[in-house]
This record gives sequence, C-alpha cells and structure tokens, in this order.
Amino acid sequence: MTGWRLRDFHSDDLDGILRLWEEIKASDTEPVYGLSEVLASCQKDHAVVAVHGDEVVGAAVGRAAHAQGWIVFLATAESWQSQGIGTAMLAALEARMAPHGMTKLSALMPESETKVDAFLNRGFEVKKNLRYFERHIPVQREELKLLGELGGRVLPRDLWQKVGGMAREKELLERRLVMPLAQPDLAEQYGVSPPKAVVLFGPPGTGKTTFAKAIASRLEWSFIEVFPSRLAADPQGLAGALRETFLKISELEHAVVFIDEVEEIAAQRSGEPPSAMQGVTNELLKIIPAFREQPGRLLVCATNFIRALDSAFLRHGRFDYVVPIGLPDIAARQAIWERYIPEAVSDEVDLAVLVEQSDGFSPADVEYAAHRASQHALEKALYRAGDGPVINGPSTEDYALAISETRRTVSDEVAAEFLEDIERLARL
Repeated sequence: MTGWRLRDFHSDDLDGILRLWEEIKASDTEPVYGLSEVLASCQKDHAVVAVHGDEVVGAAVGRAAHAQGWIVFLATAESWQSQGIGTAMLAALEARMAPHGMTKLSALMPESETKVDAFLNRGFEVKKNLRYFERHIPVQREELKLLGELGGRVLPRDLWQKVGGMAREKELLERRLVMPLAQPDLAEQYGVSPPKAVVLFGPPGTGKTTFAKAIASRLEWSFIEVFPSRLAADPQGLAGALRETFLKISELEHAVVFIDEVEEIAAQRSGEPPSAMQGVTNELLKIIPAFREQPGRLLVCATNFIRALDSAFLRHGRFDYVVPIGLPDIAARQAIWERYIPEAVSDEVDLAVLVEQSDGFSPADVEYAAHRASQHALEKALYRAGDGPVINGPSTEDYALAISETRRTVSDEVAAEFLEDIERLARL
C-alpha cells in the first residue's frame, strides 16, 4: 500500500488522532501519556501526521523541555504498519524540534509495546535498569483560583502521619471514610457507597479540626473551612452566603468541606416566631442532600456540644457516620508527648511520668504544657548563674511542673457526658 505523505498537524486532524488512540487502547496497551496531554501537545507543541488522502494514518507528537525533547505520542494505523511511516514521522518531528536547542530526544514506552523498530531505526538507544515514576497533581491550575476565592487550600501530604497516637480514631476514620473515598471502584465492587458527610463530636481540644485536615491530606483533596461568622457579614445574609459558598464548592473536582462548631448554625429549632438562625438551619438542611449527590467530596461537621444540634440534623440520610473524638488514651498521650519533647533531651526525660501525670489532658492541653515547659527551661538557660549547670533542654521536672500548672480543658463532668453521648448518638 503506497500513497501516504507527511505534513504538519492541523486542528481538523483531532478526530484522526483520537482514532489512533482508540486503536492503541483496543490492543490492551496503556499509553504513557493521557489523551488530554496528547491533544494539548498537538495544538501547543510539535506534531506531524501521515495521511493517505484526507485520512490520518499515523501521528507523532513531541514536547520540548529545555534541552530535552519528549515523544508524547507515536502511532501508525495497523493496516499501514511496516512501511517506514513511524521512522519517517520521528525524523520529521526531530527536524521541527531541533531548532529549539534540543540536545536529547527521549521516549517512554509501555513495557508491553513491541513495535519499537521506528525508534531503533532513528538511532534511539534502549536504556535499561530505569524506573518510571508518576504522580498525579491533585488540584489542577484552573481550580486554584476558585479555591483561593473560597479560602481553601491544598494541605501537606503528611498530616495524616503526624496525627500523634489516637490509633483507634485513625483506624476507624481510615476504614469508614478514607478507604471508600480513595478507592471508590473497589468500594462499589463490595456494595459500599462512599460516605458523603460525617459529624465529629467530642470535648473541646480533642483534635476534631486536626482530623478533618488530616482526612483531606490523606485523600489529597482540597480543604475548605466554612466560617459561619464570616459569612454572616455578607450582604445577602448568612443563609444566602452559605448557599452561594456551596454552589462554588460544587465546581471543584474533589473537596473536604469543614464546618467547625456547627451547632452555631444547626442548633435545636424552637420558639415562635422562628428566629433568623432557624432560617439558616433550614438552608443547611437543604444544602446537605444536594451536596450528597455530588461525587468526590466530603462534608465534615464538628461540634463540642452534640446535644445542642437540631434533631433533624443528625437523621439518617444526612450523615453517614457520627464519630466520637475523645481524650487520648495512654498510647496516644505518649505519642503526643514524643512529638513535643526535643530530641536533645528525649533520652533523659521520663516519658512514663509525663504520660501518667497528664491523664485527662486533651491533645491541646499536652501541647500547652509542653510549650510551657520548654519556655521555662529556655528562661532558666538564659538567666542561670555563671557557674550553674548547663541546661540542654526541658527536664522531667520542668514538664511535671508545667503539667501541674495546666488547667484541664475537659472536666470530669464533661467527660462523663461525652460517654453518655457516645451511647446515645454515635453512629459508626
């Protein structure tokens, strides 16, 4: 079969590129570059096509990156193979890219690809003992502007690992929330619907906000915290601003939306005539079902006073889980203390004493006591007498003193009420 020729890519060749792409996919070969990348490089970078009449029978697409060029796509229609088209397209593509200062032209091929003669004929060498690494960027550039308008951000990837202790809570959230959302196809295979909304409740300072951020970090989803107090200043009112915020959030591909102290806008409705805040609660109750219909997002509401929430707010169908986040146990307190004790004195501090004496402390209490001890030790080091002992960091005594001077955030009464709330309201 003869009569093919080479020319530069035209925008009306896109259908031909798509056909070649689909032919590759049909052969059970997974291209290295995605279709969107190939089509974008066709229009913005360098591309040549082989045509027979008006039919595209082959295409080569390249991208220059400083002194190195990359072959993004190379394909010849099956019925036109073994005629030297691939070799000719590579030569033509190189001729168009070379003037841009390239010193090297490279290509990544699927391991299953066997048709490599075109590369060998053009003098390409097969590099062995190499590994290909790829990472998907979770938030694309076009979303960043909207994310900024919402006051959201992409959190560091290691927040989940940095949650000290709290192993039971982490395992529960990993199984119930993270796994089904991170692997929706697997979840669907087992008949599990990925969660869309969850309530975290517990005494103040127990780490509900930390967990919400850690979930977003673990999923690599955008994190947006909704502040009702800020929305209240909007000219359209709190209810209207809340509705507008969630409409904008719906434009994001993935998002963890966090509302702290949600009881401020979802408190028990009562009284005649209805208060303005009851209208906000009604609006939120309307927003949640619409939010649940959108894939790739999770609503996390946190409260210190779950008893104050409107009874309709916690009904089945709105929130998949109602998860208690309580005070850290012994293992969790040890992990939290380890995070704050400087490495220089970690072997000298009696950690078991600190863990025992801080029973009933919240993570925030431990953090406060640790920082207080460090400050006290620093001041002793700066103002010690000239012949006094050298102080390398806080001692066990410094920490013990700080613990004794730290007022617990969670009283025994609040801790007892929390246990009652777990029995009555937790949904795991």
